[in-house]
Amino acid sequence: MRKLFLTAAFVFGGTVAAMADDIIKVNTAKSVPEVMDALEAAVGNAGATVFARVDHAAGAEKVGLSIPANQVLIFGNPALGTPAMQIDPTAGLFLPLKVQAYEDENGQVWLAYEDPKETMDELDDVEKSPVIEKMRGALAKLTSVAAQ
Repeated sequence: MRKLFLTAAFVFGGTVAAMADDIIKVNTAKSVPEVMDALEAAVGNAGATVFARVDHAAGAEKVGLSIPANQVLIFGNPALGTPAMQIDPTAGLFLPLKVQAYEDENGQVWLAYEDPKETMDELDDVEKSPVIEKMRGALAKLTSVAAQ
């Protein structure tokens, strides 16, 4: 498991995003289901496709365990993913994109996602391509909109 080191904090439209190694976190005053509903709507409004919404807390309950609210949205847009895979087919290992919403031990809800530039850093040609900046921008915008 990766160790996370807090490296910087930024303010995006009233929400705080913290970058820890390659994980970007955006806080929200919404509950996990509310922020995931907002994220799912934002993804759809952006023309992307939602492939799955995974409820980790519900999964834990099924085996008699409990964790705070925790969901992951898996989504993608072929206009962004296809160019990355045209450069290097193994980019498909890192796609579609994912955003997690979870409640921490203090009750704070966060949206978290991996920075695509860091995720695909072993794929030099993909990492250096303009599509990575488009993915980064899309993730920042979608999570910012959902967090509001």
